[in-house]
Amino acid sequence: MPQAAVSKTPDSHPHDRVRLVGIARMAAESNVLVEKRRVEYRNLETRKWLNRCQSQRVPFDWTLNPYRGCEFGCKYCYARYTHDFLERHDPAAFETEIYAKEWNAAEFRDELKSIKPGQIIAVGTATDPYQPAERRFLSTQNVLEAMNTLRGVSICLTTKSSLVSRDAALFLALAEHNQVHVTVTVTTMNRHLARLTEPYAPSPELRLKAVAQLAEAGVSVGVMASPILPLISDSEDNLRAVAEATKNAGAKHFGAYVLFLQPAAQRVFFPFLSKHFPKHLARYQRSFRDGAYLNGSYPDKMRDLVRDIRRQTGLLAREMDAAPPSPPAEQMLLF
Repeated sequence: MPQAAVSKTPDSHPHDRVRLVGIARMAAESNVLVEKRRVEYRNLETRKWLNRCQSQRVPFDWTLNPYRGCEFGCKYCYARYTHDFLERHDPAAFETEIYAKEWNAAEFRDELKSIKPGQIIAVGTATDPYQPAERRFLSTQNVLEAMNTLRGVSICLTTKSSLVSRDAALFLALAEHNQVHVTVTVTTMNRHLARLTEPYAPSPELRLKAVAQLAEAGVSVGVMASPILPLISDSEDNLRAVAEATKNAGAKHFGAYVLFLQPAAQRVFFPFLSKHFPKHLARYQRSFRDGAYLNGSYPDKMRDLVRDIRRQTGLLAREMDAAPPSPPAEQMLLF
């Protein structure tokens, strides 16, 4: 359990002595709220919770992340770069310095007025909305309660946490006037592999238990086995095991996409490979030498495999599930 809250001055923050502006300045001026064994919680002044998504590569109109940083420490996490905006360039800081955005219900409801019927809001695109910090700060719960004013929009939430089942009633209330879907990420049913790649996330069994609880409650819920790690979790047996567990839990949707590896993530993932999968390191380094995305026949092969598994297990695809951006045409996959 977290220790008692402690207060520190802004000068205690480990930022370099540089002139900071914008969100980096706000982060530097934040106070430590809680210290745990490996994680520090800080408050973060928040100008807005909703961010307009202009990318044509994903189907979302808006993204919402109740926290900055994520405690689960997934070795492949693409979102580590987001701490760069705070001038925290150590990729490990993403999982040890967690910022809880300051909540103001009235201001958030005012932001919601910008959302139009038919638009899609994605919750948890750059941090897990149900990481352990949620037990203390209830930021995601506050967001879901405040969203009850929305009508005719689509809300999709993605998490690796079993805590998500806590809010089944809130999802059902939102679904009375909106389309609501929860996606739980389960990359493998192999507990050892999950612990290696996602060291502080709940076990696959706990996540599937939460899926079953949501499905039983009547919440629209599915599973994503993303990212598919080439040479590590890309076997048909691994993906089929996740799909079958998804089916057994009562979920209706299943999908997966191939790993994409931002430079900040490479600085964590490549040392991880060197330690646990050294025979694959050189191949990964060649494949991601020129960018974060893989191209060529391999992604198509994985897409076809997932589609076949889905058909064989009677599971569905879901259009609003996140997919990685399309890679540059000139980048070729070496796997």
